[in-house]
Amino acid sequence: MAASDKEHRVVIVGAGFAGFNAARELSRLMGNTTEIVVINPTDYFLYLPLMPQVTGGLVEPAHIRVSLPSRLRKSRFVLGTVTHVDPSPTAKTVSWTGPEGAAGQVRYDRLILTAGSVDKLLPIPGLADYAHGFRSIPEATYLRDHIIRQLELAAVAADPAERAARCTFVVVGAGYTGTEVAAHGQRLTTRLARSLPGLAGQEIRWMLLDLAPRVLAELDPRLSKTAERVLRRRGVEVLTGESVAKAGDGYVELTTGDKFVTRSLIWCVGVRADPLVDGLDLATNRGRLVVDEFMAVPGAPSIYACGDCAAVPDLTRPGQVCGMTAQHAERQGKLVARNVAASLGRGSVRPYKHRDLGFLVDLGGLAGAANPLNVPLSGPAANAVTRAYHLYSMSGNRMRVMTDWTLNGITSPDSTSLGAESVPLDVEKPRA
Repeated sequence: MAASDKEHRVVIVGAGFAGFNAARELSRLMGNTTEIVVINPTDYFLYLPLMPQVTGGLVEPAHIRVSLPSRLRKSRFVLGTVTHVDPSPTAKTVSWTGPEGAAGQVRYDRLILTAGSVDKLLPIPGLADYAHGFRSIPEATYLRDHIIRQLELAAVAADPAERAARCTFVVVGAGYTGTEVAAHGQRLTTRLARSLPGLAGQEIRWMLLDLAPRVLAELDPRLSKTAERVLRRRGVEVLTGESVAKAGDGYVELTTGDKFVTRSLIWCVGVRADPLVDGLDLATNRGRLVVDEFMAVPGAPSIYACGDCAAVPDLTRPGQVCGMTAQHAERQGKLVARNVAASLGRGSVRPYKHRDLGFLVDLGGLAGAANPLNVPLSGPAANAVTRAYHLYSMSGNRMRVMTDWTLNGITSPDSTSLGAESVPLDVEKPRA
């Protein structure tokens, strides 16, 4: 990469919640004296919490993305995937490859690793071949098309077994993502079934599985029960203490030995740090980079890390690390930028210490569960707080998303497919 006439160069790997906010804050603090290079495999920042609503047809896919080149005008944006980091004092380089085979390398004075996470794949036979992931816009739009396609094909299928398989949807993982996917997916199939006479009298099954003893185990038990009650009232079968033991062509087998026919296995179990972390030869904690309370990597001068790929100490819970949530990643990104700026002579370093402000779950319609500032809410109040928080947290397209919600609140949401192609469960491909 060509040399810059600025005093320093900071390279940011990844532009998720942590990287995007780090780049914006660093641009504000050091944009005139420091070259900021952002490397990311997509040219947009994705607001992940609204992906279930994309699948459910409530929000347009383009409306939860914002352009990185237009939002990070004081940064140099590189479209590529980081493949190697050489932290040696004589090198201090980051290597990357582009989407069409191009490759490049850039030196850094400071490096911020915010590579994020990928789906966590468990050693379950058939999982990689038959499960659908849920970590990207292509996966969310594909899942929407897949759900619609299954019902349309079921409506004209003559074989009762085929109809049953196409009308059965199995979601594994009853955390935030899995619960919302099941909630919005069930509402999508309910709407669509009304327009398909061939499905008259056909049972459409949604199953939500988790080894945990209850859905949304991270939430207050009262809110967990609220979410489960909403799901069960809509007909979702909530199976706790169970998971998938085997997946095959047209069926899943549970840990209990029960077998169900299905063409739809949706994997929302959890995430692990991006595989880039594995090749850095740096200390890790359960797959995440070890960092101190200032988000500096011990033993690697000039390298910082935060977000899902880093085990940032949680000073509010001694001995534990911060969860892999957008809430933490966003705040860590802003603070790591200030700490990097301090290392370059502007400001002073501060440890990351921030209590969770609560949890929010949108269950579709007017249903929701939330505990903002530890105040338990459910129903329309929780839904309103959840949507208000999303609008506040988004970096753009607020009016577009609000318009989507308004239009889909007074009219029936569109249930046509988007023409997305099949997207396999991707757990190993590095995502910068």
